[in-house]
Amino acid sequence: MRKFTLHRLLLTSVLALGLAAQAQAQAQDYPDKPVRIIVPFPAGGLTDALARLIGQKLSAKWGQPVLVENRAGAGGNLGAEAVFRSPPDGSMLLFTAGPLVQKSLYPKLNYDPEGLVPLSAAAVAYLVLVVNSKVPAQTLPELIAYAKANPDKLNYASQGIASNAHLTGEMFKGMAGVKIVHVPYKGLAPALTDLVAGQVDMAFFSLGQSLPHIRSGKLRALAISSEKRSPLLPDLPTVSETVPGFISTNWFGMFAPPGTPPAIANKISAATHEALHTPEIASWLSSTNAYVAVGGTPAETAQFIRQDNERWIKVIKATGITAE
Repeated sequence: MRKFTLHRLLLTSVLALGLAAQAQAQAQDYPDKPVRIIVPFPAGGLTDALARLIGQKLSAKWGQPVLVENRAGAGGNLGAEAVFRSPPDGSMLLFTAGPLVQKSLYPKLNYDPEGLVPLSAAAVAYLVLVVNSKVPAQTLPELIAYAKANPDKLNYASQGIASNAHLTGEMFKGMAGVKIVHVPYKGLAPALTDLVAGQVDMAFFSLGQSLPHIRSGKLRALAISSEKRSPLLPDLPTVSETVPGFISTNWFGMFAPPGTPPAIANKISAATHEALHTPEIASWLSSTNAYVAVGGTPAETAQFIRQDNERWIKVIKATGITAE
């Protein structure tokens, strides 16, 4: 019996070494054919633009075409499902925007978002709490005091149900203990237009979206959702200085299908990190859209997404939000 067990262990070890060697060889040869990056949103948006910039850098590094394909629909789930069901060889990747909490928002999904392999938290931006000139509050503590004294008098805009601005607004309501009415729009443009015009009172929009209107004086910034103050607005306090523990991010990430070998995942991740920190992309992110290039390893990306998901799942469960 002992001889049989030793033989079995030896055979298992040989097989494991063989598989490891095979995976390493696959990673060294990767990519040996064109790579497609699926963007689950329409062409022309920020997610699409960044995916194409990264794709150009990856193509130049690998010597293989890296093609960006837009598969919009079902709130990003159509493209994500296509990648989820693709071969785990790195030939099809997903580049999407967070948060990645579809399982909590949609009662039925044809794939498991948590099964996707995180490769890179490509870039992160923070949200600014902005109000129009009609709102009497000049600071965040004044806004909270005003909202508590006038329940449901203030309202906040978002790009739509279950958007990041909506989830952030609901988290703010819960953590600050205020009652503010949600006004959903179909996209950023009409929401921002009405906010500037004074049709709605406030919103949590990204710094890049808000900055031109803040600098022109059309909107008043009260706080930013980052852990630390932003170098772009160093005098602007964070929300957490008044509401401890409050943080909200916009982010982009690269993912691979379930079962992608770690060696291939690490190779894609390292190349994406390198692309993001080239002067061209890093400068474009910061100057145009107030995003910060991140990158990171698959393990670091998985940890970042896990923490982000935990934050939003609490909000979704507490409020009962479901996607339209």
